[in-house]
Amino acid sequence: MIMRYLKPFILLFSIPFLFLSCDSSSTIDNDSATGTLRVSLTDAPGDFEAVYIDIQEVKVHRSSDAEEGDGEWIVINDEPVRVDLLDLVNGKLDVLGETELAAGNYQQLRLVLGNNNEIIVGGETIQLDTPSAQQSGLKLNLNVSIEGGEIFNLLLDFDASRSIVKAGASGKFILKPVLRAVELEEAGTITGEITPAESLAWVYAIADEDTVAGTKANEETGSFTIIGLPSGTYQVSAEPSADGFGSAVVPGVSVASRDTTDVGTIQLEVTETTDSE
Repeated sequence: MIMRYLKPFILLFSIPFLFLSCDSSSTIDNDSATGTLRVSLTDAPGDFEAVYIDIQEVKVHRSSDAEEGDGEWIVINDEPVRVDLLDLVNGKLDVLGETELAAGNYQQLRLVLGNNNEIIVGGETIQLDTPSAQQSGLKLNLNVSIEGGEIFNLLLDFDASRSIVKAGASGKFILKPVLRAVELEEAGTITGEITPAESLAWVYAIADEDTVAGTKANEETGSFTIIGLPSGTYQVSAEPSADGFGSAVVPGVSVASRDTTDVGTIQLEVTETTDSE
């Protein structure tokens, strides 16, 4: 769901654990050659009915130390969009914009957010507070090598569950964005199916102690797809959101660059029975 919205208010947040998979062994300095940077958005889901994020602008810079007022920022997209992150699950993504760039290395991306950020919980729409000190855009340190004649697909995974923090007993929610970035073509994918589908399971790919990415299984079929995974070994955790079901973990799931790993059917134990059973 994308709704157009205008009214700028800028947000700054630095992501210290950003992961970007790309080959930066060589940098092309020939500015006569150009390539394309395409920026897309997906979601690691949270336990909400909707999460609306107001995106005003996306831009990049060659320097990781560039500040808002410095020159040579290149705008990827300055047409505001308001995105429901929970629409972007099970491999769905939204292209935020793309532009032609001089070949070379780009070190920083800024995602400028407005102030019309909301969640829906229990049918109630709640405004998300954003810290007032965050005034120059959501900063992501990158290492993106643009090559002449090529398209670099940069995927931003916006983690809704970690990005929205409840402020004590006040009833307020604060937006503290947590994102990771990955070169989409170099990433791997995990697919599978949760049964029973009515368990409405959240599914997570976990490496060591870190939940790298996640999604929500399809409510009708139980199928799921987790995209944008760096190569490695994961455990896949299925956590039901409906009552009456147990959780399940599949260990040792290998993911390789550009490949899809199908874990098959994950059976969740039924822990409660209905009167009709």
